[in-house]
Amino acid sequence: MTLQEQIVLTPAQEQAYQWLMEAIPIADVVVLRGRAGSGRSTIIEKVQSSMGGIVLGMGQFMESLSARQPDAIEEALLRMIEQALTTHSLVIIDDLHLVMKVVNSCDYPRTYLLDAALTAILAEAAALGKKLVFSLDGDPPWPVQRRAYSHEIAEYAPEDYEAVCRSLLGEIAEGLDYARIHRFIPSLTAQQLRNACRWLRRKQGLDTDGFLEYLRAQDLTSNVETDEVQRVDWSDLKGVDAVIHELEAKVALPFENDSLSDELHLKPKRGVLLAGPPGTGKTTIGRALAHRLKGKFFLIDGTMVCGASDFFEKVEKVFAAAQKNAPSVVFIDDADVIFEGTGHYGFYRYLLTMLDGLKSGKAERVCVMMTAMHAGSLPAAILRSGRVELWLETKLPDVEARATILGEQLCGLPDPIGRVDLFRLASASHGLTGADLKNVVEDGKLLFAHDRATGKTLRPSDEYFLEAIESIRDHRRNYARSKPPRFAESVKFGFGVS
Repeated sequence: MTLQEQIVLTPAQEQAYQWLMEAIPIADVVVLRGRAGSGRSTIIEKVQSSMGGIVLGMGQFMESLSARQPDAIEEALLRMIEQALTTHSLVIIDDLHLVMKVVNSCDYPRTYLLDAALTAILAEAAALGKKLVFSLDGDPPWPVQRRAYSHEIAEYAPEDYEAVCRSLLGEIAEGLDYARIHRFIPSLTAQQLRNACRWLRRKQGLDTDGFLEYLRAQDLTSNVETDEVQRVDWSDLKGVDAVIHELEAKVALPFENDSLSDELHLKPKRGVLLAGPPGTGKTTIGRALAHRLKGKFFLIDGTMVCGASDFFEKVEKVFAAAQKNAPSVVFIDDADVIFEGTGHYGFYRYLLTMLDGLKSGKAERVCVMMTAMHAGSLPAAILRSGRVELWLETKLPDVEARATILGEQLCGLPDPIGRVDLFRLASASHGLTGADLKNVVEDGKLLFAHDRATGKTLRPSDEYFLEAIESIRDHRRNYARSKPPRFAESVKFGFGVS
């Protein structure tokens, strides 16, 4: 069997290969674009096996660079291609974007020298009647771009998934539902599919559910390391049953019930706002979603500082990844805080554009979920015109919820500190958040431990926690008095910092 026969291409790769076979005879310069893992190297390998020539990758580039000073990047690339042109009529340069990343970095001292080197080599190749093919992820440098015929490998469709899986799974691949797998993650690369197949072909009785479960376990796309996020479940949230019900039906269901989603064309809500006092579970809901959705969860939070030089670049990457992996959730934590400061106007206009763009067919299964202490602090344009399709409030826990939270926190404590009147404490803690109540228990234990350590007469257990409740209330009042009127008013009504 020849090398050409051994190379199996997906339909998208085959289309790119056929285009190259037509373009190379008539063009001096050709560009093949495709993201990492899309099969660029596989395609040009087949082109070489069909048309001859030489493929120059990063291995050959590093050999050329090793004979020069470390910063002689342009010279190394130029010399490598020049040498290949002396013996081959077709020269293919793979992964050119890796060289571009180095010379385009902010601290690289020789600006635009790569453009000069490429201009020289393109002219030399044309004078010799030789062909140049560049393969890269992204757009080529300007000297190449203005001369080249260019083609981008198409996004994978279910038939591309099937082609990869059949080549590695054999008969096992017959029973898989590729449309369903593609719907779950439409942006898998050939390399990711091959890795999945190599792992799963050892499994007995592999079916579509098993394939999807493997993909869920890989956290393939999310910008959140779920191992570093405290594990939370809906059951850990108290007093927000109505919120959980809405999220289950209108956000989680379209992700998790493939058969119903396909049958009824379900999609998650486009915009969701979680508004309520701090400590009432907004961020905890985000943590629960991160673990539940895994690779489908994308986070924008205070670590992306609005107004920083790379802020919009980071945000744009998050939305691009979410759209490629829809259905997905973009979770903007503390949106009202992000909108504060001088840079918020540009961000909210950008967010408006993104929310409007989520109506399109390609991105309609992306849900943007925002949290805010006070909805009134968000730009009005975001809240109106149907951009927020689901508005939920996380309220302060009622007496029953407070008793439950306190009971869970006190469970397992030894006597006498663990023997308390839960209803008395729950009644006395009116207006406190779930986070406040956790602090009440911690502070009460510290007060009890101090009395024991210093030999004081121990008080009834309730009194330690009642003292902690009053102390937290004092802190909240002091904090409200230290803030400007608008913020202080929000604290008065339970929207302050706990």
